[in-house]
Amino acid sequence: MIAIALIPLLATPRSVQAQTASPSPKPPPPVTRAAPSVEDVATTPLSDLNIRKKGVPDILVRAQAAPYGLSGMSRCPALQKEVRQLNAVLGEDVDAARRSGRKVIPGKVAQDLVGGILPFRGIVREISGANAENRALQQAIYAGFARRAFLKGVGLQKGCGYPARPG
Repeated sequence: MIAIALIPLLATPRSVQAQTASPSPKPPPPVTRAAPSVEDVATTPLSDLNIRKKGVPDILVRAQAAPYGLSGMSRCPALQKEVRQLNAVLGEDVDAARRSGRKVIPGKVAQDLVGGILPFRGIVREISGANAENRALQQAIYAGFARRAFLKGVGLQKGCGYPARPG
């Protein structure tokens, strides 16, 4: 009951933010980031109820459709552009990623605490479709990783510069 009462309060910052948005919005964070933002923490109950949907980025939808496709990828600049777009959505590849060494992520702890407000969270997520949406996103992320690795291999073979080749 408390979670339902909090929904209007949690939704308010997004609507206020939309009204005061700057003309040049910053790109969304990578879908694979480990630390949730303050907004992610605040809207956890909305995500659990499948009211707040993130969706699958277009580049990952294309990666699922043709993870090993080379249409339009005959030159290094095209490969570099595609890998950069995948990096923007997936985060840095293992050849460039740096570990923070931090074991406990405060945002994740806060998100788990807020998620605990909703009784029977796992059942609610399954019934609401939130788990199915998360599974679809995870499959798209996997396809994106495969595509990025494939394109880096093609770039290496063609003698392309980074990021269209392993770093």
